Amino acid sequence: MTNPSFDRLAELRASAHWQAVDFISDLHLHPGEPQTLEAWQRYLERRPSERADALIILGDLFEVWVGDDALENPDSFGSLCARQLHQHSIDTPVFFMCGNRDFLIGPSALRACGMQGLDDPTVLEFAGKRWLLSHGDALCLDDTDYLAFRAMVRSAEWQRSFLAQPLAQREAVARDLRERSEARKKSLAHDPALWADVDAEEARRWLRAADAETLIHGHTHRPATHDLGDGLRRVVLSDWDAAADPARLDILRLDRSGFSHLRP
Repeated sequence: MTNPSFDRLAELRASAHWQAVDFISDLHLHPGEPQTLEAWQRYLERRPSERADALIILGDLFEVWVGDDALENPDSFGSLCARQLHQHSIDTPVFFMCGNRDFLIGPSALRACGMQGLDDPTVLEFAGKRWLLSHGDALCLDDTDYLAFRAMVRSAEWQRSFLAQPLAQREAVARDLRERSEARKKSLAHDPALWADVDAEEARRWLRAADAETLIHGHTHRPATHDLGDGLRRVVLSDWDAAADPARLDILRLDRSGFSHLRP
């Protein structure tokens, strides 16, 4: 069982003037998916009048992040994305919670992107309610192999050792991990019942501890709203894939009347 320290649960209080908040996750941006990148750029380039009052990214913005020093190359893919995000953040605050692919995003990258970091989980206070936000991976209790891996790579010792390696070596490790991940996804694609999913009882426990009714998360790539009973629910964000048929490019907008879905 996971055990976040709810006695010091992070909170984000919406500014009084906020009328709407956009949520996205699991874009998995990388150079090999130019259509998804273009859709993301269209979203960022919306006029301020078309935007929500804040953007909250709940993890896996990038397919992989091997360290903030990748931004030292101004022509790198990460640097391109950082400049575009920073431009967007001038008019619209951007908040970021790391996922299982980009958990190494650090203070330098957050500054370069104009993003404010969020702990996982965080409670958003907005429209008179408390909304519990998470990437979602820590709630997939049946995925024991992944949770063991997660505990290892989130440790300070592992991260110090990994980040001490040359950038090219880290990139090679990341490519290998991605290839293994893609192979595993293909092996499970024929049977959705084998996909990892959030444990409902654990989600209820988190919500009760956070004094919230709704959990918003990504990670599972299974967009839906799940009734957890007793007035509790979880809302799952979509991943992004512009090359899919049909394309998956969903933005979840929360305003004072409830949820709606947008496309870039």
